[in-house]
Amino acid sequence: MILEKETRYLQNRLLPDSAAPLFSQAKKFEELMMVYSCAIREVRTKLEVLNDELSVRYNRNPIEFIKTRVKKPLSIAKKLEQRGCEVSIESVQNNLNDVAGVRVICCFIDDIYDVARWLAKQDDIKLLEVKDYIRHPKPNGYRSLHLIVEIPVFFSEGKKKMKVEVQIRTIAMDFWASLEHQLRYKKDLHDIEDSEAIGEELRQCAETIAKTDIQMQSIREKIGVFTELT
Repeated sequence: MILEKETRYLQNRLLPDSAAPLFSQAKKFEELMMVYSCAIREVRTKLEVLNDELSVRYNRNPIEFIKTRVKKPLSIAKKLEQRGCEVSIESVQNNLNDVAGVRVICCFIDDIYDVARWLAKQDDIKLLEVKDYIRHPKPNGYRSLHLIVEIPVFFSEGKKKMKVEVQIRTIAMDFWASLEHQLRYKKDLHDIEDSEAIGEELRQCAETIAKTDIQMQSIREKIGVFTELT
């Protein structure tokens, strides 16, 4: 059992042979990752400006904090492989929407949809896809609103339109997702004898947290603060 765990650990971290094309064009790949980083910066700036405006104008901060990341080369190669796609620089841009990721953490459920609406209506943002895992949670209990947006990034040689995945969730949803990820993927949950029962416990925790989110939203509405922007 220990040997199997060690083997799987190494397999998950070793660079697959198919990833070689990415590193054979290291300069181009580095440039592509730079462009994704700039796209993240553009989206983050828009969200921060929005939050600052609402803070001054309405004494309201719908965004608690923002996290960003660019997917690592190993993760990129493995995801392309899993999808049966060629592992190349062109394939990254054509087949993956989540290389650039922005996670927005809000206090209340209503804030999630407000932030998504405000972001999507900006005239240089194109909304490509929406996955609502709040109204339709994943089987394991995961909740979040996922947007794929396209944003122009301006460089000395011209404009490039880049895709960014924006995940918007409450503090409670983020708390559950972070801990669930650690327990499920970093502790080899599938090797545990009663893994199904543990998975059900985690799902039940997600349900409890979701009910708390709804209750907090209800309390805010009863108090009557920060419920409208007029």
